[in-house]
Amino acid sequence: MTGIEYTFWIFAFIVFYTYLGYGIVLGLLVRLKDRVCPEPKLSLHEESELPEMTLFVCAYNEDLVVNEKMKNTRALNYPKEKLKILWVTDGSTDQTNQLLAQYPEVRVVYDPLRGGKSAALNRGIHFVETSLVVFTDANAMIGENSLLEIARLFLNPKVGCVAGEKRVNQEGAQAAGATEGIYWKYESKLKEWDYRLYSAVGAAGELFAMRTALYTELPKDSLLDDFILSLRIAMKGYRIGYSSEAYAFENASADMQEEAKRKKRIAAGGLQSIARLLPLFNIFKYGVLSWQYVSHRVLRWTVTPVFLFLLLPLNIVLLWSDRAVLYGVILFLQMLFYSLAFGGWRMSQRKLKNKILFVPYYFLFMNINVFQGVRYLIHNRGIGTWEKSKRDNN
Repeated sequence: MTGIEYTFWIFAFIVFYTYLGYGIVLGLLVRLKDRVCPEPKLSLHEESELPEMTLFVCAYNEDLVVNEKMKNTRALNYPKEKLKILWVTDGSTDQTNQLLAQYPEVRVVYDPLRGGKSAALNRGIHFVETSLVVFTDANAMIGENSLLEIARLFLNPKVGCVAGEKRVNQEGAQAAGATEGIYWKYESKLKEWDYRLYSAVGAAGELFAMRTALYTELPKDSLLDDFILSLRIAMKGYRIGYSSEAYAFENASADMQEEAKRKKRIAAGGLQSIARLLPLFNIFKYGVLSWQYVSHRVLRWTVTPVFLFLLLPLNIVLLWSDRAVLYGVILFLQMLFYSLAFGGWRMSQRKLKNKILFVPYYFLFMNINVFQGVRYLIHNRGIGTWEKSKRDNN
C-alpha cells in the first residue's frame, strides 16, 4: 500500500470509529460489565429520604415562556417544601421579572447588566442553600418525575453530577427538527452506555444537577458551561450519572438556519472546553474517563470533520492506484451519500419533510459547523453572550 492509501484508511477508520465504532465498542463493554459486575439499583423508599434541592433557571428575555415554565415547575412530582426555585435574570429588558413577581415561591436574582450565562451561574450559585442544585433552561419543560429520579441517582455517593436526557419535541416540527430528534436519541443512548460503563461525558443545560459544594467558578466567557462544570466534577473522582427517566423537552429549532446558530456555538464551545480541560488527556490519571472523553467528544470537535472531508479528494487520487475498482466503488458510495445530503438540503430550503434525505444532510451539516465554530470562537473571543436560536412553536 502507498502512503496515500494508508492515509485514506486511517482517516476512514477514525471517521467510522467516531460516529459508529465507539458506540459499538461501548455497547459491547457495557454488556460485558453487566454480566461480570452488575450495578445495584438504588431506590428511595420514603419521602423523608428526599433531599432539598434548588431548581436554578438562568434567563435572558424569556417572557414568552415564563408562565409555561412555572406551570411545568409547579406540576413536578417533588415535595414543595423541599424544592426551592431560583431564577437569575441576566440583563433582561422584557417582562420576565414582572411575570416572575406573580409567583411567591420564586426567588429572583436580577442584574441589569447582561454578562452571559456563565456569569449568571457564578452570581446565582451564592444564593443556593440546598445540598443539590438542578440547572434547567427557561424553555425546557421537565418531566413530571425527573427530580425524583435525580434524587435517586444521588443516593450513590460516587455520583457528583446527574445529566438529564434532552428530548426534542417533534410535534409539528419541520423535517430539520425531526432529524435533530433522531440525533439526540442516538446521543442519549451513548450517554446511557457511558454512565453504565463508568461515567457520562458531560451534561446538557436543559437539565442537569450537581452537588452544590462541587461547583467551581466558571470563566465568564465559557460557551459550554454545563459541559465544563460536569467534567470538572468527573475530574475530581466523581461519576456523572445519567438516566432517561430524568428528562426535559425542548422544541426543535425553527429551521436549519436557526439550528446552525446552535451548532456553531456548541462547536466553538467544544474547542474552548478542550483547551480548558487539557488534563483530561492524561489517561494514566483518568483512565476510562479519558478514553470516553476523547472518543465521544474530542474527536468530533477536532480531527474527524477534517478527515471526513479529505476522504473525497483522497479517494479520487486513489482511482489511479492498483485497486482502482475498489476505490471506484467507494467513490460511488461517497458521491451517493453527498447526493442524498444535497437532496436533504434542497428539501430543507422548501421546508419539506424527508428523513431519509435529512439524515445525511444533518450529518454533514453538523461537521461543517465545526469549521464555523472555529470562526465563531476567533471572532467572539472573551464574549460569553450569544444570540438565542428561534424555536419551532407550531
